[in-house]
Amino acid sequence: ELMESLRRVLVHSVSNSFYPVPQEAIGVGSAFEGWSPREWDGVYRVLVPLCPPPGHAFCLELNSAGQMAARSFRVRVKRVCTCQREQLGQEPLCFLHHSKQELRQKHQRSLLKTLCTGSYLDVEKTCRWFSQVVRSSWLHVPQSASWHSEFQPCSRSCQFRLSDGKERLRVEVLLGVRQGDSDIFVVSQPSEAQRGGCRIFGNGQPTKANVTASTAWPETYAVAEAKFFQHVARQVPCESLHLKCLQVFTCVLRGTGFSSSVWKTVLMHVLTTVPLSQWRRKEFARRLWDVVAYLGRCLQLKCLEHFVHGNERLPAEISLPLAMHKVEPLNLFEHLARDAAAHREATQAYSQL
Repeated sequence: ELMESLRRVLVHSVSNSFYPVPQEAIGVGSAFEGWSPREWDGVYRVLVPLCPPPGHAFCLELNSAGQMAARSFRVRVKRVCTCQREQLGQEPLCFLHHSKQELRQKHQRSLLKTLCTGSYLDVEKTCRWFSQVVRSSWLHVPQSASWHSEFQPCSRSCQFRLSDGKERLRVEVLLGVRQGDSDIFVVSQPSEAQRGGCRIFGNGQPTKANVTASTAWPETYAVAEAKFFQHVARQVPCESLHLKCLQVFTCVLRGTGFSSSVWKTVLMHVLTTVPLSQWRRKEFARRLWDVVAYLGRCLQLKCLEHFVHGNERLPAEISLPLAMHKVEPLNLFEHLARDAAAHREATQAYSQL
């Protein structure tokens, strides 16, 4: 509700400008999926998709050809012709066909001259601009009458604290660009997978994607995963049973060596293999065992498939880019197949579990 109020104010402030246009915010991560790992940092994360302003277009270019779970893209900004468009009965200025003098007279500057490095949308410049707009627009948001805001410096997102004297909230706004009409985005902040969150055991460091460059936008599957949890909640007999299973593994069994990302991925796979009609309260213990058994098979095979990439069991309502349908499922346990010592360590931890 707060983000929608803020979005309306922001859209009004950037109307008739060269700046990106914020779209409806999407809650992502455990807080919006209905569960929270013990190590949850207390931050509510929302993704705000950006659309190009008039006269511009966004084109995604693969930036790193590393592991699929650690891909990043560059967002190339192209100028497009607006000569044939009507705007309040007047012909709008076109960045392609009007002179620089005409554009200067109308105080029109291309997005390429403001938030880009070269021809590519710059993450840090864009987040800095967005944070400044949010800060300057805060008093125009109805919730500002009862909530005090305190903004935090961050180079790849917009972070702020909210308090009303009784309750305190921490919010992180991630900026993103949608891949076509799909539920896959590129975002300003690397995900846990990009930071090696699915890698378990072993002394080696995970392969890092090139997500430190200011023009690198990491790929995220958070929206697709959130839609999957919404899909499940509408069909299971006990709405929160699967979430309670996840709480057990990420909180009660914390310290067993398996990360929250691993447990979440395993649970999502089990939700597509065990009929949703069988997720009843009286079957809680059986479902817990199903999750443990699935992890055991994955360790035995040294293979835990990415839940989104190459998964033919995804609900039809989750939309993927066409190219993603053709890729082979990504193995999140690939490092265990390469590192015998890491695999032994993981197997021992599983036996103790």
